[in-house]
Amino acid sequence: MLSRRVDHFVESVIRDMTRLSLKHDAINLAQGFPDFPAPDELKRAAASPILEDYNQYSITWGAKDLREEVSRKAFEYNHIEADPETEVTVTCGSTEAMMASMLAIINEGDEVVVFEPFYENYGPDAAVSGAIPRFVPLNDDSSINEEALVSAFNKKTRALILNTPNNPAGKVFTKDELKLIADLCVEHDVIAVTDEIYEYILYDKRKHVSIGSLDEMKDRTITISGFSKTYSVTGWRIGYVLAGRTLTSAIRKVHDFLTVGAPAPLQHACVRALGFPDSYYGELVKMYDGKRKYLYNALIKAGFKCRLPEGAYYILADIPEGVEMDDMAFARYMVREVGVAAVPGSSFYRSGVGKHKLRFTFSKKDETLQEAARRLEGLSI
Repeated sequence: MLSRRVDHFVESVIRDMTRLSLKHDAINLAQGFPDFPAPDELKRAAASPILEDYNQYSITWGAKDLREEVSRKAFEYNHIEADPETEVTVTCGSTEAMMASMLAIINEGDEVVVFEPFYENYGPDAAVSGAIPRFVPLNDDSSINEEALVSAFNKKTRALILNTPNNPAGKVFTKDELKLIADLCVEHDVIAVTDEIYEYILYDKRKHVSIGSLDEMKDRTITISGFSKTYSVTGWRIGYVLAGRTLTSAIRKVHDFLTVGAPAPLQHACVRALGFPDSYYGELVKMYDGKRKYLYNALIKAGFKCRLPEGAYYILADIPEGVEMDDMAFARYMVREVGVAAVPGSSFYRSGVGKHKLRFTFSKKDETLQEAARRLEGLSI
């Protein structure tokens, strides 16, 4: 007899596409991890703590020096004040941060508002925590459908999950949009749980705004981020949560028994990462901007329809006209016959819209993207 919770979701389609990619020797543009090295300085900073014997448990909610650096960064970049002793929790990646947060605030039957398209983990997070998701589709231009958003809130609404920059659509929520969301959260006494893991990867002079920096949201926002994407260390699994004292206390209780703590040596390395100069982030965006434009042009040339993302490192593309397969079948065809792996769009939608889309990542070496473009030229419809 299995738990009813697991009936509401399947294993990760994203990671399944990685397995298929390996099986068929395809270019993996499915899973969002870089195939290029992390910064040398950061790798050295990770090796040193191991040799210096930082190999035992750290404080369960995070090493003191890392919490202090996260607090400083949050104040300077996100404009959020967070006491490192009572309002910062280091987790095993932003994935655990989201799960611990949901378990800390959700009661069985509570409703959670989720924008669509959404990162595939949010549905299982809701199911495991006992929440009922209320999906709010974004407009075709990725703007908020205000009428749909307002109608999603009711007396059962406990939380809203926000992802900006958004995976998979690359949308960056504007300050005006965040103000609309904040007003609804205040009116209905709702907590915003915001996933900001791509906060530094922004294009065309866009600015990242954390909803937790708005005055009315200080005590009703759980801000989640981490080190995986900004520093190209997705395997390290170091994330963190910023929240008020009461929320943090609840999150820390769940985190303690969920994972005990994040890897101690890597926490010390992440302190070094937060000391990188501003030029590092400028170069990061410049690099990804070039990859963004290259993959976009390759997809357009191959017959896909898509828009340049505003942030993050994914392109959500419409399947070329004339293809009579749905997203799952076409993604598998692409792996087997074209040699390029992408994620079926239905992984990110509850509605049927996703059956006509694929998601590609450009977090790869230039040589990898060039080979993917060459293979896409052979796509025959």
